[in-house]
Parts: sequence; C-alpha cells; structure tokens
Amino acid sequence: MPDAAVLQALRAFVAERDWGRFHSPENLAKSISIEAAELLECFQWGPDFTADEVRSELADVLTYCILLADKLGMDVDQIVLDKLAVTAKKYPVEKARGRSTKYDAL
Repeated sequence: MPDAAVLQALRAFVAERDWGRFHSPENLAKSISIEAAELLECFQWGPDFTADEVRSELADVLTYCILLADKLGMDVDQIVLDKLAVTAKKYPVEKARGRSTKYDAL
C-alpha cells in the first residue's frame, strides 16, 4: 500500500466529509479518467508545462487511484509489482532495450 500516513489521511479526509458513499468503484474509475485528462491538458499545446499544475493534477490522479485500490481491497505496491512482472515477460530486455516497439512486434 502507499505510505500508511497517506492512506490514513485520505481515509480521514473522505470520512470527515461523508464522501465514501459516493466512492463506488465506478465513480472512482471515472474520476481517475477525468483527472488524467486534466493532467494531459497541462501538455495540450506543447512540451512546455507548469510544474505546479502538473504536480496538482498528478496528485489528483494518484489520490483517486489509491482510493480505488483501497475500496477494492487491493495493495497498490503489490498490483504494481505483479503488473511489472507480467510486462517484463512481454518485453524482455534483450529484445526491448532502447525500442518502443509493441511486444507482439518485437
């Protein structure tokens, strides 16, 4: 899981506002997508960006990701490590190093 203090702070923030009832997995997934679009908007017109804006939008994306994982009883660290293991098999270093080719074309 994320740092225990972060998870506890998020849980407390949601509980204090009685927002848990709105945090269905579906709503949290929608919120991740919405916030990811706002993050992308920081780069909409080119490579220049404002670090504070990116930081704020990235925090929103991460917050909703952590809340969704928590709602589903998933350990954030473990699901990332599990996915990394799967991806490592798809993209072995000897074939993928320095290439952006999709795994089925390596």
